[in-house]
Amino acid sequence: MIRVAIDGPAGVGKSSTSTALARHFGFAYLDTGAMYRASAWWCMRQGLDLDSSELDEQQVTETVAALFAEGHVDISLDPESPGIHCDGRDISQEIRSSEVSAHVSKVSGIIPVRHVLIAAQRAYIAGEADEASFSHGAGIVAEGRDITTVVAPDAEVRILLTAREEVREARRLGQAVQGVGNDDVAARDEADSKVTSFLKASDGVTTVDNSDMDFAQTLQVLIKLVEDAEEARSYADYASNLEGYDLEDADRDLIAASGVSQTHESQARQQVGVLAIIGRPNVGKSTLVNRILGRRVAVVEDTPGVTRDRVSYDAEWAGTNFKIVDTGGWEAGVEGIDSAVASQAEIAVRLADAVVLVVDGQVGLTASDERIVAMLRASGKPIVLAVNKIDGGDSEYLSAEFWKLGMGEPYSISAMHGRGIGELLDIAMDTLARTKHTSGLLTPTHLRRVALVGRPNVGKSSLLNQLAQEERAVVNDLAGTTRDPIDEVVNIDEEDWLFIDTAGIKRRLHKVSGADYYSSLRTQAALERSELALVLFDVSQPISDQDLKVMSQAVDAGRAIVLVFNKWDLLDEFGRKRLERLWETEFERVTWAQRVNLSALTGWHTNRLTAAMNTALESWDKRIPTGKLNAFLGKIQAAHPHPLRGGKQPRVLFATQASTRPPRFVIFATGFLEHGYRRYIERCLREEFGFEGSPMQISVNIREKHRK
Repeated sequence: MIRVAIDGPAGVGKSSTSTALARHFGFAYLDTGAMYRASAWWCMRQGLDLDSSELDEQQVTETVAALFAEGHVDISLDPESPGIHCDGRDISQEIRSSEVSAHVSKVSGIIPVRHVLIAAQRAYIAGEADEASFSHGAGIVAEGRDITTVVAPDAEVRILLTAREEVREARRLGQAVQGVGNDDVAARDEADSKVTSFLKASDGVTTVDNSDMDFAQTLQVLIKLVEDAEEARSYADYASNLEGYDLEDADRDLIAASGVSQTHESQARQQVGVLAIIGRPNVGKSTLVNRILGRRVAVVEDTPGVTRDRVSYDAEWAGTNFKIVDTGGWEAGVEGIDSAVASQAEIAVRLADAVVLVVDGQVGLTASDERIVAMLRASGKPIVLAVNKIDGGDSEYLSAEFWKLGMGEPYSISAMHGRGIGELLDIAMDTLARTKHTSGLLTPTHLRRVALVGRPNVGKSSLLNQLAQEERAVVNDLAGTTRDPIDEVVNIDEEDWLFIDTAGIKRRLHKVSGADYYSSLRTQAALERSELALVLFDVSQPISDQDLKVMSQAVDAGRAIVLVFNKWDLLDEFGRKRLERLWETEFERVTWAQRVNLSALTGWHTNRLTAAMNTALESWDKRIPTGKLNAFLGKIQAAHPHPLRGGKQPRVLFATQASTRPPRFVIFATGFLEHGYRRYIERCLREEFGFEGSPMQISVNIREKHRK
């Protein structure tokens, strides 16, 4: 979502230009200046004498808070029909009368009033705009005082629209001729400048002086700024995936060569199919996957068998999107976990549209390579042969031996250094383009994302397989079988979900090394990528600090939560009573989360998961209207006021739900609210509105004293 914040003095055309800008992009539109005008109009309607030399600022603040908190006001975010209603009455023209214009600065100059309005403005920008249905629904244009520095300092586009004073005065006079209230711009600037700065741009704010521009020229300048921001945002989203990875210069060259910064071209890309990477153990398959993706997502270690499951990723090359599947090393005649790994590789081949067979040029042709070729011929899939570890021209001759495989031309590459990758991908994309797609692996969009987390060997992969009703992940009694996060689309009760099976999270990450270390990092990243976390516990074993740490990590990540007590069928009556006692003590922090007792191995009670998952996600997405929220807080505050603190009693002035996913509430109060009282507020909110299965965040802003 692109947020555009436009500030500036009176008479520069903020409202008309901002409305036109929102219409051009199909964005929502918020006139924050109208909120200040409506506040002044409301105060006068309530009988407050705004001309009084002894104006009661506290009374004005509470009156304005009531306007927004009690649901009297309704602001349209549609740029095609902007306006403001109060108790069902359209006051869009009344608030622009000369009488309101003469008093708006008196109301907006009261610091606590500004805090109330800033909270309401942030709520509209962060929340209500997401729910508006405009042609694109991709952003919001908000204009008015403090918008670029206080209300939305992190907006993608921040503009100070200004003009010379004589030009602004002439424009205001023109508005008066058209029937809109006029006020002296110099006087208005002087009054407003006591509490805000809008004549000079802050850091990061772009100044647009339209003194010598007409309306169309001004609008065109703003359109270009937003277009530049949209392109930068698209590239930033991609670049954010690279943070934390130590990419070599060759990686960056590959990224640049792939054209990912060409935002407009990427919109027309099509996903052409699924490409499986196959080879015997330790030939460099995961290194090749990382090279193609331009970031380190697959676990790489100089030990055979690090990759065990088939793991799929979304990839792109030269404007073409495709799915790439990394697999464990394939070997014939192996037993135990190695056999399961080989089976997953064979499944990957069966589901793929084309295959890249990776061999080791330094080792040469082996019997295992020949057995893999026999398996691939039987599959009937098109094959591209990649000879890895050819690091320079002096070792090119090593590739010649692999002509014996009968797979066509062997392409020399170095996955470690990026050599020959471009040519290999060109051939692979041509091969995919010629195939008839039968994979079914192209991931549908807009699926709810569920991460399976827990300490090693609690049954995460078993649960995934049980829900999918097939072997999607390698399951073995060896702890730590899963190394890479595995994305799988699973249909449950005729609804598709994207499940992310993860490696077990280690208790002390800084003491873990090798593949386990990188698996833990990827598990944390998978948790951040998910919307819902299924936190698994093996109840046949004592609940450990490590189990509780994993649970806390999911809560701290702000994800919806369902707690899964696996292997419940193995407990006797005494064991179940022991768990119930632990629930009341060790799980006090997450009593709001639903708990499902099941057996991943047998499928017992797994049918109860869907309802718990849907409930948790509905709570995670839930938004409470500002008026309803404040009316409820007023009731509980009257029934149970905050205890005296230092001889004073803090009071809640105003509250708003700033965001969802997870629900976050901001409370404006006259003083510090103790932790116990915040817990009381959270408990009451949950009792009244639900929020079962979702964490909740409550922050308090203390009202500053007005400085005279």
